[in-house]
Formats: sequence, C-alpha cells, structure tokens
Amino acid sequence: MKPRTKILIIAGSDSSGGAGIQADIKTITALGSYAMTAITAVTSQNTTGVKSILAIPAKDISRQIEFTSKDIKPDAIKIGMLHSTDVINAVFNSLKKINVKKVILDPVMVAKGGTKLIDSSSIEILKSNLIKRASLITPNIPEAEILSKTKIFSKDDMIKAAKILINSGAKNVLIKGGHLKSNLIEDIFLSKNEVSVFKNKKFITKNTHGTGCTLSSAIATYYSCGKTLKKSCEMAIKYVNHAIGSGPNFGKGHGPINHLGAINIKKKFK
Repeated sequence: MKPRTKILIIAGSDSSGGAGIQADIKTITALGSYAMTAITAVTSQNTTGVKSILAIPAKDISRQIEFTSKDIKPDAIKIGMLHSTDVINAVFNSLKKINVKKVILDPVMVAKGGTKLIDSSSIEILKSNLIKRASLITPNIPEAEILSKTKIFSKDDMIKAAKILINSGAKNVLIKGGHLKSNLIEDIFLSKNEVSVFKNKKFITKNTHGTGCTLSSAIATYYSCGKTLKKSCEMAIKYVNHAIGSGPNFGKGHGPINHLGAINIKKKFK
C-alpha cells in the first residue's frame, strides 16, 4: 500500500502519545496518507495532566515548514498548537511562502486536564490572520466561545457562534458539540452557503484525550484525497467516534482513543 497524499502537521508534541503530533501521525497513517511534521512545542504530559511545555523558537518552526515543503510538497496542512504571537505570525508567513491551498486549523487553547496552552494576546492574532487563511477551523465549544466572544448552551448557540466566526473572516467552521450535555453529540458544519448537523451517539467515557487533534488530522487527510470539506468532516467524525468506542483504556486520567480502528491487520504475525 502506498500513501495516497502528503500531509504536513504543524503542532505540539504529546509525550503520552494520545494527542498532538503523535495523534496526528497515527491518524494520517491509519487513513492511508503520509505525515510530515513541524513541531511547535514539546510537552511533558500523561493522561493526568501537563507537567511542562517547552516552546520551540518561531524561526525553527518556520525552517521545519519551509525546508520540508521545499522537498516534499504537502497536499494539505493541519495546524494544531500555536503558543505565541511570534509562532502564529511565523506560521502565517511560512504558509504564504509554500502556498498550499488546503489548510485545516484546530485552534488548540486548553488541554483536556484544563492547562492553558495559548496566551491571550495570541488569540487575537490567530483571529486576525491565520483563521482567515484556513480552509476550515475546528473549535470545540469552549474554544468557539473564546473566538466568538459568546456563550454556548445549545445547538442554536453553536450555529450563532459559527455565523459570528464566518462573519469575522473564517471560510468554513466545524464546531464540535461534545461539551453539551445530551445523549447525542451534534457537530455543526457551517459555510457561507449552508448549515449541516452531524448527529452521533455519545460514548460515556473519560478516555477522549486527543479527539480534537485526531478529528482535524482526519479531515485534512480526507480533504487532501479529493473529498469535499463537508464530506471530509462527516467521514472524520465517524472515524473519531469509532476510535472512542474502541479505545484501549490506558492511563489513570483522560486516556487515549484507538487510532488503529481504521486498519485491518492481517494475523500473519504471531
């Protein structure tokens, strides 16, 4: 099996393997594409929380993006953790240089355990330039509340927040509904022309570490292969739901999901 497309991931590293660059690589590989990376930060963490964050200098992030892309041109880019204004500006400038059209932005702001991963001034820079450059942004409800400066208590509130983000310059928005209390998860996809609601069963589990990273990488992979953004979101959501439902139950806290759910491994190795 040869990789179908090439994806460049710009995100932070998760030493526990459940989120960040590690989750991105696993997802892209499991879905049949080739993953490249530009690491923005190195975290020391496990399923119970984040112990430390080591920021990579902005110039070194730009070098990773540009030097990698000069040799192997990405078909799509997935962006995750960006921790400062310097990093956001550096990524924005590098994206202009390499000129890749398909960009999925997961505006990572807070870790599952509650640790803040981005400073307040960076959020405004993110909104003023990088969000406008992305093909799609994939905030969860707390992130959508921060970006839209509105509170979300319902599906209607999610649609309202998504419209605010569209009006402020976002091309397409997928707001993830996992934080609402209900038996179903309703994810809202909104473009300038349509609103779509993806409904799926909600799994009662604490093991959902890395779902946002995984979802955005899956969307980037499907989108790079020629699917529409809406179809890419639909397929990626199904992949993530299966990964949650078949999770390995590792760790004492917020454990990882099962990125191998899309692979049928031949049992010839025993």
